[in-house]
Amino acid sequence: MNLDDIITTDSVILHMKASSKKEALQELAYKASEISGLERREVFDVLVERERLGTTGIGGGIAIPHGKLATLDRLHGVFARADRAIDFYSIDDRPVDLIFLLLAPESAGADHLKALAQVSRLFREPGMCEKLRGCDTKNAIFALLTQSTSRNAA
Repeated sequence: MNLDDIITTDSVILHMKASSKKEALQELAYKASEISGLERREVFDVLVERERLGTTGIGGGIAIPHGKLATLDRLHGVFARADRAIDFYSIDDRPVDLIFLLLAPESAGADHLKALAQVSRLFREPGMCEKLRGCDTKNAIFALLTQSTSRNAA
């Protein structure tokens, strides 16, 4: 599976305006509802519930919020770059400006875990975060995300 199986240029938020974790999750839920056809509130609720288990802020200015929904038929992703770093209560206490949302069907099982691992590896690639922070267009971000993962498919 490649990231271009789960994201498109339409699922990239170039300038996330959120100033808090809750606002970020709301903005992500809005975009996810647009691309998946799910109800915004349903997506938001699953993200908040997952955050209650522990932060998805993995450090280095990165968060990977995720959740499973029974009504989904396939994996969906949303990438967002925040205009201002957001306190996501990350494991390193650093604010977050790069966010990759991953939504999966409840039946996804290993595919969900493989996608999470793939996104995590992507952010650990040398220079990737700096490149993502420097992109000027959705197309450039999409190209970075998908070109990188097609070389390193899980």
